[in-house]
Amino acid sequence: MKALFVNCTLKKSPRQSHTQGLMDLSKKIMNKEGVYTEHIRLVDHDIAYGVYPDMTEHGYDRDQWPSIFKKVLEANILVIGTPIWLGEKSSLATKLIERLYAMSSQQNEKGQYIYYGKVGGCVITGNEDGIKHCSMSILYAVQHIGYSIPPQADCGWIGEAGPGPSYLDEESNAKNNAFTNRNATFMTYNLLHLANLLNSNKGYPAYGNSRSAWEDGTRWNFENPEYR
Repeated sequence: MKALFVNCTLKKSPRQSHTQGLMDLSKKIMNKEGVYTEHIRLVDHDIAYGVYPDMTEHGYDRDQWPSIFKKVLEANILVIGTPIWLGEKSSLATKLIERLYAMSSQQNEKGQYIYYGKVGGCVITGNEDGIKHCSMSILYAVQHIGYSIPPQADCGWIGEAGPGPSYLDEESNAKNNAFTNRNATFMTYNLLHLANLLNSNKGYPAYGNSRSAWEDGTRWNFENPEYR
């Protein structure tokens, strides 16, 4: 089992990322459960804007997305982390979703969309408000392109209204926040449970959801109304 954690912080390494701090909580649980995990800080890579698989074919001099997409395909679980800015996910989180979407028309060996059989979740940190709003946006997007979302597939931490300490700041006492710790734990195990279920069943049956079969004329029990 493999899990890929993509941190969409705006801070380049080695600057401290509070989002990474909360993602590491989930990552450590997965490691203890025998899952191979990998972490990518998206801002450290030269990822072009666009909705094509390789943007060097569309005017950009460089695009490292194809190498990152290989890691996405290898992973059973994708966890997207983002800080909150003005109540929204980061611009890099939007870029990640756009690039994932660019690949979503590809198909697996069953003729299903390429992300079928994979599981997604998200981790949010920030101040004041926005956890549910950011989670709603991210989780809708990844399920739309084919990821499966288990119950309670998000977790987050926010400080009090106004300027103040962030997740990793000692004065925030965030690591002792029972609500955040519980949700991070539940999210992690629900991701693992669903990923294991899908993996043991070799993903979803191709009955009723194969793009290639549809294009070949298969309609299963869909009744196409005929107007005469």
